Amino acid sequence: MGSCRDSEGWLPVSSKRPFDSTPCFQEGIVLSSLLAILLAFSLLRSIQLWTRPTLQRSLKSWSLLWLKIALLLAALGVSTANAILIVTQRRTVPVVQYYRLEPVALAFSILLTYFNHTRTRTSSSALLLFWPLYFLVLGFWTRTIIDTRLSSFSTILIFKAVTVGFSLLSFILECVGPEPDAVPDDKVEESPILTANIFSIWSFGWMTSLMRKGTKQFITEKDLPPLLERDRSANLGRELKSALEKHTLWKALFVAYGGPYAYAAYLKVLQDCLAFLQPQLLRWFLSYISRYQEARFAPEDDPSRPPKFEGFAIAVIMCVASVVQTVCLNQYFQQTYETGMRVRAGLVTTIYNKALVLSNDERSQSSGDIVNLMSVDATRLQDLCTYGLISLSGPLQITLAFISLYSLLGWSAFVGVAIMIFSIPLNTLIARILKKMQEQQMKNRDKRTRLMSELLSNIKSIKLYAWENTFIRRVLETRNDHELKLLRKIGVVTSFNMALWSGIPILVAFSSFATAAATSDQPLTSDIIFPALSLFMLLQFPLAMFAQVTSNIIEAWVSVKRLSTFLGATELQPDARNVDENVELNAGDEVLSIKDGEFSWDRNSVQPTLEGINLSVKKGELVGILGRVGAGKTSLMSAIIGDMTKREGEVTVRGTIAYAPQNPWILSATVRDNILFSFEYDEAFYNLVVEACALGPDLALLPQGDMTEVGEKGITLSGGQRARISLARAVYARADLTLLDDCLAAVDSHVARHVFGVFRFTLKTVFSAHSESSDNIIGPRGLLATKARILVTNSIAFIRQFDSLAFIRRGVILESGTYESLMQNPQAEITKLVKGHGRSSSSSGTSTPFLISGNVTPDPEDKELQDLLDKDSTTPISEKLRRRASFEKAKLATRSSLQASTSSGLTREHQEQGKVKIGVYKAYINAASKFGFTVFLLATIGQQAAAVLSTLTLRYWGEHNRQVGTNEGMFKYLLLYGSFSLSASVLGGFSAVIMWVYCALRSARKLHDSMLYSLMRAPLTFFELTPTGRILNLFSRDTYVVDQILARVIQGLCRTVAVCLSILIVIGSSFPPFLIVVFPLGWFYLRVMKYYLATSRELKRLDAVSRSPIFAWFSESLAGLSTIRAFRQQTVFAAINHDRIDRNQVCYLPSISVNRWLAVRLEFVGALIIFAVTLLSMAALITTGVDAGLVGLVLSYALNTTSSLNWVVRSASEVEQNIVSVERILHQTEVEPEASYDTVDVTLPAGWPSTGTIRFQNYSARYRAGLDLVLRDISVEIKSGKKIGVCGRTGAGKSSLLLALFRIIEPASGTIFIDGVDITKIGLYDLRSIISIVPQTPDLFEGTLRDNIDPVGEYTDSDIWVALEQAHLKDHILQLPGQLDASVREGGSSLSSGQRQLLCFARALLKKTKVLVLDEATSAVDLDTDQAIQGIIQGPAFKDVTILTIAHRLNTIIESDQIIVMDSGKVAEFDTPSELLSSPLSQFYSLAKEAVFDNDEQAPPKKCKQRSDKEKTRRKHSAYDENVDPTANPRPAKQAKGGCKHVEEMLPPIYIYKSSKIVDDDDSVAGDLEA
Repeated sequence: MGSCRDSEGWLPVSSKRPFDSTPCFQEGIVLSSLLAILLAFSLLRSIQLWTRPTLQRSLKSWSLLWLKIALLLAALGVSTANAILIVTQRRTVPVVQYYRLEPVALAFSILLTYFNHTRTRTSSSALLLFWPLYFLVLGFWTRTIIDTRLSSFSTILIFKAVTVGFSLLSFILECVGPEPDAVPDDKVEESPILTANIFSIWSFGWMTSLMRKGTKQFITEKDLPPLLERDRSANLGRELKSALEKHTLWKALFVAYGGPYAYAAYLKVLQDCLAFLQPQLLRWFLSYISRYQEARFAPEDDPSRPPKFEGFAIAVIMCVASVVQTVCLNQYFQQTYETGMRVRAGLVTTIYNKALVLSNDERSQSSGDIVNLMSVDATRLQDLCTYGLISLSGPLQITLAFISLYSLLGWSAFVGVAIMIFSIPLNTLIARILKKMQEQQMKNRDKRTRLMSELLSNIKSIKLYAWENTFIRRVLETRNDHELKLLRKIGVVTSFNMALWSGIPILVAFSSFATAAATSDQPLTSDIIFPALSLFMLLQFPLAMFAQVTSNIIEAWVSVKRLSTFLGATELQPDARNVDENVELNAGDEVLSIKDGEFSWDRNSVQPTLEGINLSVKKGELVGILGRVGAGKTSLMSAIIGDMTKREGEVTVRGTIAYAPQNPWILSATVRDNILFSFEYDEAFYNLVVEACALGPDLALLPQGDMTEVGEKGITLSGGQRARISLARAVYARADLTLLDDCLAAVDSHVARHVFGVFRFTLKTVFSAHSESSDNIIGPRGLLATKARILVTNSIAFIRQFDSLAFIRRGVILESGTYESLMQNPQAEITKLVKGHGRSSSSSGTSTPFLISGNVTPDPEDKELQDLLDKDSTTPISEKLRRRASFEKAKLATRSSLQASTSSGLTREHQEQGKVKIGVYKAYINAASKFGFTVFLLATIGQQAAAVLSTLTLRYWGEHNRQVGTNEGMFKYLLLYGSFSLSASVLGGFSAVIMWVYCALRSARKLHDSMLYSLMRAPLTFFELTPTGRILNLFSRDTYVVDQILARVIQGLCRTVAVCLSILIVIGSSFPPFLIVVFPLGWFYLRVMKYYLATSRELKRLDAVSRSPIFAWFSESLAGLSTIRAFRQQTVFAAINHDRIDRNQVCYLPSISVNRWLAVRLEFVGALIIFAVTLLSMAALITTGVDAGLVGLVLSYALNTTSSLNWVVRSASEVEQNIVSVERILHQTEVEPEASYDTVDVTLPAGWPSTGTIRFQNYSARYRAGLDLVLRDISVEIKSGKKIGVCGRTGAGKSSLLLALFRIIEPASGTIFIDGVDITKIGLYDLRSIISIVPQTPDLFEGTLRDNIDPVGEYTDSDIWVALEQAHLKDHILQLPGQLDASVREGGSSLSSGQRQLLCFARALLKKTKVLVLDEATSAVDLDTDQAIQGIIQGPAFKDVTILTIAHRLNTIIESDQIIVMDSGKVAEFDTPSELLSSPLSQFYSLAKEAVFDNDEQAPPKKCKQRSDKEKTRRKHSAYDENVDPTANPRPAKQAKGGCKHVEEMLPPIYIYKSSKIVDDDDSVAGDLEA
């Protein structure tokens, strides 16, 4: 420390000079300490940096470094000269050691400057903090030196000034940083935080370049800085996962992300202390004014007269304290928001990863519930992080307030304490009530979200069945009867809570002042009243926020409980199967082995789903799994991929698995991405797969080929296309074991043969020079021929091609073996199946433009032909196939193409730009009620006016007391103060009730209902183009904002604007010169607002838009869990999830930093206002004199300006950011609706339609404006009661014809008449309710079976049972617990595909309309059930019904009265089957010719007149005569009306052989044979 050579010694405060410290204290303690700290830090930091590598620096950077060092060397030289001068000339200085220490510290600072510049990317924080502090203390030191010893110190002062000058220049250059050539604004390659110095971080200056850009152009994602590595969701998820292994969720969150949060807590404590320092500084200033005012006319040297410097010093201290408080507060907020972001990202990542391994027992909660965990619960914990520390800071603030109040008012302050203690249980009670309400509200919201999710999944069925009103009623019942009723109660309790918390500080102040006035002898003057009032105002924030934070903590508690339950849910059984993926397999090696397997879906169920399963599949083997609907075929697939719970036995898989599920799962991505499925792109093999899956012609029809985006769930594709893309994905993976779950059910019979890889030869083929090949997949020479394959099928078309077969009944493999061995047993189920159904094909789906035929065994007696076949047996499927024995497994791409895709669906989400239009605000106010809004505004203004009047009362009371010297006459002032305060509280509560209970509720109802109605009236194309996640986001997040957030932020804005206006009025009327300062400050304020609003608005929108893809990906992944697990791609999908979260965080981080950028600048304005008011007060005091009451009043308001100004802009911005939800909802309500739902201008005849006659008149239609016509000039009349079959190839217009009948698509020209009524003139409800449909994809809803069969509730149970019996479902449903009340899971997942299709059939049987449309209605049922259904259709139930059957297999329509053949959107042919088949040139003839190749026997040429009785009988029982009982005696086939008596007589005469040759020539084959 050294010795002190000054007479005053080491005392901090000078005894000789007022308001000054001693020279020894300044030099020996303050300045020396600063230099010692710099020296020590420079030494340690230089050693640390010395070990780091030198970074690349530009010439400009080196120049900057040498300039800084030169300036510091100059400062060092001058400082050294000063020290030498003092020592050599023996000058008397207070502490000589200080002058010796300074050059040493400067020398080490040069070292630090060099290492920091060459080895780090940012300025040295130590130097940046040291120099301002050093300069500040030197300023006070200079004043002391000038006052005490200027004459002897003149040389030292000059040296010191030069040293400071050089140091100051060095400090300015240090602020620039080591990388002066920073990246220009338009190139954002890294986060600017990496190079920002400490002042830039404190002031958020690193955001300014983005803000500047925001005023010139609309900010897009490309303009935003990337994330720091520590904030990437993959790292955040990893941290939480490792913490969860050791701790509960609460603790794990703190362990993972608590570090910065603890630092934020420290900053908050510091900020709180500074906040409570301000009233003390105010008290000091007011007492100074009182003292100065009293001694104003005393002589200058009078010791009772305080120095002017003291007043100005207090003004500077108040300003500096305000700035430091601002920095602490905003850094605290930034840390808490960043922690909140990390918590949300970590939770979303963890929830997603958990969902990927969730066991089937836990899948009972719908995907909507799991999405809610992510969207609502994770966000609640994020919100808790933002304000959670107030639960610690609040009690501290309250304690500090009471200590300060006690020093002002004495024991009277504790009357206020008593009132507050009494209010705490009241707060607890209200919080408990709110907690219960919020828990219930969460359940209501979950229920509504689940309903909406289901509604959107099944929207096509809802429209076709005209169930819109039923579903609107269901949603509104939950919304209005539960959600909004509870919202009203929550509004009332919240309003009461807000009034209570704004009233308590006023009551505390009133009671404390009244007690002090009544009991204390000391008069309540302004220097007591206004600091006390400031403290009461400070008290208001922790108390008001305490209520909000309490409810936040309660909500978070509920969410943590829900999240803990979910994260603790059972996972997939890890030992369900033994998998060895990295194994070299040779032909004949066992790939799958199941020994005595017993499996169940629910681990607690008594009865297993599958039992006694023994199955072995070797490499190169093809195994077929057959069985009836609901027998357990799909369950077996699930057991193999590990989705089921294994109870007993052993499952071993050697190698990788690929899986094509029964219901194809298509991602919202390009067709190519769907096929590649994150594997590397191998062009040659990819083209083979596309060709083999017959996708070439389909891709040719798509606008961008295989780069065309398909909608969510592949909604823009037909069923057959989806099935083939799903199959192509399984093939492309080239896995060792490929599981195909009835993947041929949705494709046409000839496509099925092409895909399977069964060929035919004609003699023409054999003798042709160039044989053409068909790439194929499943069969013995297909792409997968060398792999193990398991095919689940309801078809027996390819039964001979399987190496082994297994028949499942009720979860047991009843029989298994080769085809030959099973056929030898006449009692075997498979034998009965084959004999019962001949070779009827059960394929269905989208037809493809190929002339491919199928599978018939060659006649062994035809030796010549057999030899030719044997010679040609080496004809390649493809040259490429012949060269490789087995394709290599696909390799995962290093970066999945799905990951690179940031697509959010077929259409970009609607995103406005620029200011939110005034129309949006008007629409919201109209929805909320103009009258209610006006009353609310008047009440808010009234509340503020009453608050100002109560403060004015206090000012006059304080001045009165100062003049009289006692507390006399207090009752008049107390009465006025109490009345005004009470009025302010009551008006505040009243305005809150009006806003929450009246306005908010009305707007919530109106906006939600109009959005729901608009959604239900939107055309189907809207749903095809819009991802479900995006619509769900509107109904969950945006609706939540309108329900609960918007009212709060609008109320906050109106209140803060009223406060700001009152502040300006009070200060302006008290100090008119202040109005001069208002203009420059106002200009700066508006400029900052302009920067802020322009940028923050776009950032908030980007945040909202980038959040939707997270939900969409989540929903999509949940829908395809089995596929993801089968392909073992959990890590790939998790990585894509990380990318989407990171993309959202990139948008979110700047959107919170922008608020801090604003707050720092506005609070700086607030500090300047305080400074201006204190300077104006000093000026008035020195010149004209001023009373402390006025200054107290004005300053207490000025201290409020900082927060009020900030809150105005923040509230305005919050309103604008949240009104975006209203903007998005309004945009949804503007979707172009379908035609009128109800019939208006036309009077429908009674009992219409009575016959069911349909007439198309010159009908043309297109899907959307701007697209080509899909139906062209159709004119067809269908008589009543006729059974019409509709067939044709892909894109021919079959489905479009169906959609036209339901007016899903509207006519471009022409019209359709049903019973003479023009359907374009009637309402959609009247039209769709008189037509029944059994769709190709059966849609079911969560609820009971009764709800699913009859959602409208218009039929009796007995009617339903009759329909179920006719649909062959009665027996199954009678076995279910609850029967008709048995629960159905989301999407009908508790029923098999076949059962779901039969349920849809029951709906049609129940409806009993005159027109029935069957859209490939039996594609997923087994052959026996299919035959029974065909019997119902031909039976008495539908005798007088006009039936249109869209079919891809001819056995379902061959007995129709008439056939419509579609081609390129036109009716190519319309006649009876017999007429069409009699013409070899007809298209139907060529389709029939392809279909008949399913027969395994030889079809003789026409010349062969004679047939054996056996042959005739077999032909009568062929694929087209499914109503014939196979066990009955041979008799002529039943002839349908106008149908085909002997179809075979009209079929083309051809010899057909099993071979690898395709006929694609329609010339007369008979001629070739004869030749």
